[in-house]
Amino acid sequence: MFRLKKIGEVEPVAGKDVKKSKLGLGFEKLDRDVFDPEKAYPYVAQTGAKWIRIQSGWARTEKVKGEYDFAWLDSIVDNLLKIGTMPWICLCYGNGLYDEEAAKIFGAVGIPPVKTQEQRDAWYNYVYALVSRYKERGVERFEVWNEPDGIWCWKHGQSGKEYGEFVIHTADAIHKANPNGKVIVGSVCMHQLGWLYDMLETGCLDKAWGFTYHCYSADESENPDRMRMYSAALKKYNPEIKIIQGESGSQSRPDGAGALNGMAWTEEKQAKQLLRHTVSDFLCDVEFMSFFSTMDMIEALNGKVGDKSTYLDYGYFGVLSATFDEDGKSTGEYKPKISFKALQVLGSLFKEEPKVLNNIVYNILPNSSQLMGWKQEASFKDIVAGGFKLSDGRELFTYWKPTDLINCSIEETITICFGGYKNAPKLVDPMTGVIYELSDSMVERENEKVFLLKHIPLRDYPLFLIFDC
Repeated sequence: MFRLKKIGEVEPVAGKDVKKSKLGLGFEKLDRDVFDPEKAYPYVAQTGAKWIRIQSGWARTEKVKGEYDFAWLDSIVDNLLKIGTMPWICLCYGNGLYDEEAAKIFGAVGIPPVKTQEQRDAWYNYVYALVSRYKERGVERFEVWNEPDGIWCWKHGQSGKEYGEFVIHTADAIHKANPNGKVIVGSVCMHQLGWLYDMLETGCLDKAWGFTYHCYSADESENPDRMRMYSAALKKYNPEIKIIQGESGSQSRPDGAGALNGMAWTEEKQAKQLLRHTVSDFLCDVEFMSFFSTMDMIEALNGKVGDKSTYLDYGYFGVLSATFDEDGKSTGEYKPKISFKALQVLGSLFKEEPKVLNNIVYNILPNSSQLMGWKQEASFKDIVAGGFKLSDGRELFTYWKPTDLINCSIEETITICFGGYKNAPKLVDPMTGVIYELSDSMVERENEKVFLLKHIPLRDYPLFLIFDC
């Protein structure tokens, strides 16, 4: 960066060295066996992410009525625990043993067991067996289904009331198996208040610990309003409910299937989206969040058994890239993308759950030589900004310009006055992990505790100013 001196790099932190964090990563779709987890564990271990979302795979586990083969899931859970992360389990999907429609769908995606008493009893027994099995391993957070407000995951027609009743039935099995089990509801993606209130009126939040929502967007500016909306609605029914961002991500190329497809995505834009949304989630003070996902893999939401062409729909949401075999499984060498480095930087800086902080700060609006010498620099109304008290006592101020992520890229400057700090900060670029020292020309002191940072870099993704206190 211009006029800055590189003095180091952010050191990645292993998950096993992090006691707590709000940072999470998706490890989904192994219920459909779409990638090789053994090759992914070493990378997950290096991110600093603590919460790893996995899917339970009823159809993969119960292939004979009343008999459960958890070997595949045991391996995933045990390996994730071994590298110091904590799996939380999305309970899904259907099972063709109990539903003819589920038998026709690849992975039985989107076929909930709600039509007959046999289906409801079989689901209850499966959930009880699963929760009981992982109780001694310390796994206690269980999410009820995935995106039930979307037609692809509740294929016979979405119903908030039906889902709420399904939550109550499932929660009873969870709590019978583990009285300390934490029930997570929602997993919503459509953000429809009518559906939400139909769910809430069933009373299902009485049995819930947390609520998850999904957000796939190139624009994070709606995050605070969305968080306020959910908090206001949910806390009327359960004042103690925790709110979790359960899936957010973007593609790294334009030809992928799934959310945000067709847009002019690149690896660089994906990394910027990760940084903007994750830091926004942290500023909204979610309980924790999850980036979708670890791997490039097939979407496999609408596949039909016996017709491979229906589920060879490749998504490029991973922080790791892969090649694919003839069955669509992610194979070959797994390679980190730019977003992987960005995730590592977040994992390191935001370990041990920093607290949201109001820095003593205001904005100055000079002209900038980098903007043709006559154009005024950005003001606070043009940017997103906020602060954190880090676990080691340092304070962090983050800021970025929320421009159109897909169609433009910026390299501007901004001038900011800070109070309460003795020394000027270091600047961290999370896209690269590089730590910079500001040049003398960028720091103008007013007195011992107040200084002006003049014409410092402003980008379309978060930069971090870190103050020693």
